[in-house]
Amino acid sequence: MKILVIPNRGRSYNAVRPEAECYISLAKSGHEVTLFTCESNAYYSDYKKANINLIELSSLKKYSLSVIKQIHRYIKQHNIDIVYATESNGIPNAAFACIGTKAKMIAYRGTTGGMYKTDPSNYLCTLHPRINGYVCVSNAVKKHVTTKVRGAIKSNISTIYKGHDINWYNEPAIQLSSLATSPTNFNILCIGSHRPYKGMHFMLDAMKHLTDLNNIKLILVGDNFDCEPFSSQIKATGMSEHIIETGFRNDVPQIAKACDILVLPSEREGLPRVVLESLASGTPVITSANEGAMEIIEDGINGYIVPIGDGEAIAERIRYLYQNEQVKLHLTNGAINTINTTMSHKETVENYIKYFEKTLSGQAL
Repeated sequence: MKILVIPNRGRSYNAVRPEAECYISLAKSGHEVTLFTCESNAYYSDYKKANINLIELSSLKKYSLSVIKQIHRYIKQHNIDIVYATESNGIPNAAFACIGTKAKMIAYRGTTGGMYKTDPSNYLCTLHPRINGYVCVSNAVKKHVTTKVRGAIKSNISTIYKGHDINWYNEPAIQLSSLATSPTNFNILCIGSHRPYKGMHFMLDAMKHLTDLNNIKLILVGDNFDCEPFSSQIKATGMSEHIIETGFRNDVPQIAKACDILVLPSEREGLPRVVLESLASGTPVITSANEGAMEIIEDGINGYIVPIGDGEAIAERIRYLYQNEQVKLHLTNGAINTINTTMSHKETVENYIKYFEKTLSGQAL
């Protein structure tokens, strides 16, 4: 197959890795892969080493006539079979570029929500009539997308997990002393943002129920935790001296490898990358019962699931693992097994090939 991709440029190397490694593996398996991207792409040097054909985008704007012409010309000249766009700026340009060509236009969707039929602008982007199918990061996202797209392509909406490979995470764990903690503490990792649906206030509420545990540390990774409302919420826990705010980090897997557990308190998720990174690092996960995370976490196998919005339930599971080292070890083994089976990179690549081939053949998926 001849595949043209407009990939996610990403904020960090780890953020784009699961997607980027798929394109490299597709190329290694004999398919002709071309990427339209820019040198600021976090994986640019790795793409070059893999001998993938790289073309600099003439613009990074969401609607760019020069990009549309650039992609359209390449599709026609090189007889491209599949055009696959994975980020919001790339999807509309790719869709318009496919008009008048035989290429099948596939878009990626990583979140639930949005794609409102009542918003005319969506018909120039996520609901563009030239889109022939969607790859969704989880079944929860697929369920949402299927209710939004036109009937003609509903059968070509597929879930393909962004699988990982434990060999990507061979780097040693971070020295916890660099985060003002130590291995003698019970270290909890939580990654999020100021967005309310990320549920960080539930994690902070959980800390209120753990004040009797003197050697626990909560490592908060993300922007703006030193601002309101988080500053007041952290103070209100009575555990501010046990809470470490790191800001944005691009070494989350190394931090996860050094921690005892990861907590994901989100109200909704597509397929949380941080959960997969943690599992690949052998770190169990306590997650709220959001649909995306529940496709990864098996209660009592590789982590625990608690009700959404229940800080006390989060605290109870933290306390249980704090008191039961053997249970934590069992979950660690389950975490690694998850990455080696249902969430493996190899299976992801195989599913992409099957999906693209079925799309080209016109078979319902």
